[in-house]
Amino acid sequence: MYAAPGNAGTALIARNLDIKATDIETLVKAAQTNNIDLTVVGPEAPLAEGIVDRFLVRGLQVFGPTQAAAQIECSKVFAKDLMQKYGIPCAQSDVFSDYEKAQKYVQQKGVPLVIKADGLAGGKGVIVAETVQEAMEALSNIMKAKAFGSAGDRVIIEEKLTGKEVSYFAFSDGTSTVPMVPACDYKRVYNGDQGPNTGGMGSFSPPYWFTPDIAEKVEKAIMKPTVKALAQEGRKYSGVLYAGLMVNNKEPKVLEFNARFGDPECQVTLPRLKTDIVDIMLAVIDGKLNTVQAEWSDQACVGVVLASGGYPGNYQTGFPITGLDALDKDVIVFHAGTKQGSRPGEFLTGGGRVLTVVAMGNTTEDARQKIYANIPRIHFQGCHYRKDIAAIRR
Repeated sequence: MYAAPGNAGTALIARNLDIKATDIETLVKAAQTNNIDLTVVGPEAPLAEGIVDRFLVRGLQVFGPTQAAAQIECSKVFAKDLMQKYGIPCAQSDVFSDYEKAQKYVQQKGVPLVIKADGLAGGKGVIVAETVQEAMEALSNIMKAKAFGSAGDRVIIEEKLTGKEVSYFAFSDGTSTVPMVPACDYKRVYNGDQGPNTGGMGSFSPPYWFTPDIAEKVEKAIMKPTVKALAQEGRKYSGVLYAGLMVNNKEPKVLEFNARFGDPECQVTLPRLKTDIVDIMLAVIDGKLNTVQAEWSDQACVGVVLASGGYPGNYQTGFPITGLDALDKDVIVFHAGTKQGSRPGEFLTGGGRVLTVVAMGNTTEDARQKIYANIPRIHFQGCHYRKDIAAIRR
């Protein structure tokens, strides 16, 4: 296995290639040089830049949606237009490219409102404004200060949906879909869902309240129609389709779509997958997903993110990480922002979200207790994490 660019964790199980995820031509050459049989695209940025199209042109097997299909994540305006055109349930909204008109709309509409940058913003381009001042500050940051660059050239202002939030995944080959297990994540940085949004501070699967009849509604009203709609628009969707949903009175609506496995939810869903994921990915690529049945463990899974001090704001990196060899054997550690030190076996912090510590158990509480018994054994300067992951009944 090879990982590009990889981190200290992938170096334990694969050969890291010092290539940026968006350096597509170099990645193509690396795949050809190393005779790579299957490439799996993780992040959204290379999908947005058309990495899948470039690999396919060279005859290379790749798991992920094309640039056209990935617009479901890369442009919230595109996704909203698609949903409205094909009757896929979502929040009522309006789109603005003019700052003053957006301000007037907020004043007329009132709060609460949700304000979203159109383009990719690293999971931070969505602001839930409970006051007019918060809404105005969000518009100013996105449209005037360009906090997210050109991603904020357009904004969506939409109603704030209420209910229970859940992440729902499905494999798709453009025709068929195979559902995955749902998960709930925690976006706010501090306990009790306080503080600014992050890329995710932890997650758990399954949500206790997500019943089979809700899953059936999601498949029939959202996942299958979205894949069909994309195909009708000439954007055949192949890969993982990830829907962020709000469920109220057992009725699901779409908050947003992602075109990939999202973390930290991926880190609590895939450990529950009993079927070989490579078999599923190859079936997706070959357009034979209807021949596959994914099997899932009945166990619960919980993951807690260990972050650098100051995240999601400014933070320092390069601090030694110790204690990873002191964890229980059945605890999984996913590396994110880590890098190898100068000495063998030395791990250093290298990003905002550093590690996700994951455990499975017969119940969510079993898994949760295992996690929080192990986390104190891990140390790095400034480490902070939420103490209430999977404790808040959602």
